[in-house]
Amino acid sequence: MLVCALVLVVLWVLPLAWALATSLKPEAETARTPLRWIGSEITFDAYERVWASGDLGRWLFNTAYISVMTTVLTVLLCAMAAYGFSRTEFRGRRLLYGLVLAGIMVPPQVLMAPLFAEMVSLGLVDTYWGVILPQVAVPAMVFILVKFFEGVPRELEEAAYVDGAGRWRVFWQIVMPLSRPVLAAVAIFTFIQTWNNFLWPFLVTTDPNGMTLPVGLVNVQSSYGVRYAQMMASVILGGLPLLVVFALFQRQIVRGVAHTGLAGQ
Repeated sequence: MLVCALVLVVLWVLPLAWALATSLKPEAETARTPLRWIGSEITFDAYERVWASGDLGRWLFNTAYISVMTTVLTVLLCAMAAYGFSRTEFRGRRLLYGLVLAGIMVPPQVLMAPLFAEMVSLGLVDTYWGVILPQVAVPAMVFILVKFFEGVPRELEEAAYVDGAGRWRVFWQIVMPLSRPVLAAVAIFTFIQTWNNFLWPFLVTTDPNGMTLPVGLVNVQSSYGVRYAQMMASVILGGLPLLVVFALFQRQIVRGVAHTGLAGQ
């Protein structure tokens, strides 16, 4: 088991190590054969060029703002929807829940054209909300939260109802605090997905000042052709914040997956 874990670690770390090593080489040595891990000198020229050729500070702010807002709205909306499906009975509940689950099987690319047309009609192209709103309804997160809420003891809620609490108060003061592990996992998954999202921000933003980091870095790369050191430097700059987030919250991710009951499915 330990050997398998070590092999997986090597397979995961090796591409990152190669990207970092390539980004620190002189550009002329990145395609030299035979390939070498270390160049003749260690240089940060690729990082300087990437930083100078694009507005990375602005793109980082855009990406962070969009990711945080999308994460907050996704957690709130999906939690309320999941609680409604798991605790309330209404006509058409199963049909509506089935439609939500069916949304998991629909590729996001299929929805790009109608979503873009909707953003144009609402005047949200080249705005933060045009990037954020289409990403907050996530059927997979609703499913995960429904599975968790179904495992929350109903006796706790019934006791609160006896004490005079309403459904809204029960949701905020009892269910949500008990759901912190799974909410943390949903938030982290959503944040990572939003940070890495390229296609939708690429379609809905044309102003360079409104670009996210993945879109901006691709534009920088295409402006200068294929330059491997700069390409790898862009990858490192784009992925470094996510590595920090994962390192800080990996325990919450594991606990969240375990609490959803999906670990063995």
